Amino acid sequence: MTSRRHFLTGLSTAAASLWVQTLRAAPDPKKDIIIGHGTFRYKVNKDWVPAGQGRHHPILNCHEMVQAKDGRLFMIGDHASNQMLIFHRDGTILESWGCVWPGGHGLTLSQENGAEFLFVTDSGLWKSGNGGYRQTGRVTKTDLSGKEIFSISHPMNVGAYEPEMFFNPTETAVAPNGDIYIADGYGSQYVLRYDSRGKFLQRFGGKDNVPAGERLNNAHGVAIDLRAGADKATVLVTSRAEQCFRRFTLEGHYIETLPVPGCMVCRPVISGQELYAGVCWSKNPELNKLPNNPSGFAVILDAHGKVISAPGGTEPVYSDGKLVPLTRAEAVFEHGHDVCVLENGDLIVCQWNAFQTYPIKLEKLA
Repeated sequence: MTSRRHFLTGLSTAAASLWVQTLRAAPDPKKDIIIGHGTFRYKVNKDWVPAGQGRHHPILNCHEMVQAKDGRLFMIGDHASNQMLIFHRDGTILESWGCVWPGGHGLTLSQENGAEFLFVTDSGLWKSGNGGYRQTGRVTKTDLSGKEIFSISHPMNVGAYEPEMFFNPTETAVAPNGDIYIADGYGSQYVLRYDSRGKFLQRFGGKDNVPAGERLNNAHGVAIDLRAGADKATVLVTSRAEQCFRRFTLEGHYIETLPVPGCMVCRPVISGQELYAGVCWSKNPELNKLPNNPSGFAVILDAHGKVISAPGGTEPVYSDGKLVPLTRAEAVFEHGHDVCVLENGDLIVCQWNAFQTYPIKLEKLA
């Protein structure tokens, strides 16, 4: 008690309050945990993946997940011997495979003439033991069995980058016409556009020598927004360090910014009229003073870019038209990295750096 009292004395009132709230946030395992706000509230199911699955399907980090038409859920991770895990809707792991994407990070599902394909993004950043390594990343198009169709590697090969520029992509998106958009979120911070066969078309974005309002800093995710119709499609790009999403035309012209203050958001996931994203951690000066920086929740934005729910986070409050910075409110997630929205509105949340645990299911309340 004495050490806690001395610790609190050295904090500001706000930081001390946040630390106490964090201590109180540990849920009672005997009770249902309900998180979220408004009409987007969920019951937490941490046991969605049955016990014992790790014996044959070990994991390190759960990065991104997509659902195929047949209901199977594909998840990319970075375990040395099985980077792709395939789940049944009930959480049972059907199979796992893949040992060529040590930096497995992004996963996108595309449809072409009724057939489904995966775009696997290997960031080129990976760990082995206590060491961390960087190599050139790549994006690989495969069928649902993992058969490679083609790969896209360092953009210097097509004259888009200089040889010394890093290429460590984090995510892809596919437009209705088949164009591929690659977010180089751990590399040189550009969005690279290719046609459906992998021919380079253009690059846009970037961190340096662009207006501050358009800057991409940790361009962690990318998605094609079709909510206004295919003829008005736009590109949403995460600028995680800026705590926002940037919107561009399909040709890369800046349109607007969707701010999410306090949230180091991952990729944008669009389902219905809402935008979902995992929050890896809170970016808040007060939280940096805490012994364990509270991390991990999710956010849901409406079609106008307003946050309407933050499952696991504080309630969204707007003051003078601006969102009050969000933080974690419930100790449910560790570093929320992706949200997969199921057809019934349930969510599967993938986590990074979460003690090698499987995804958590959020069951939507009626």
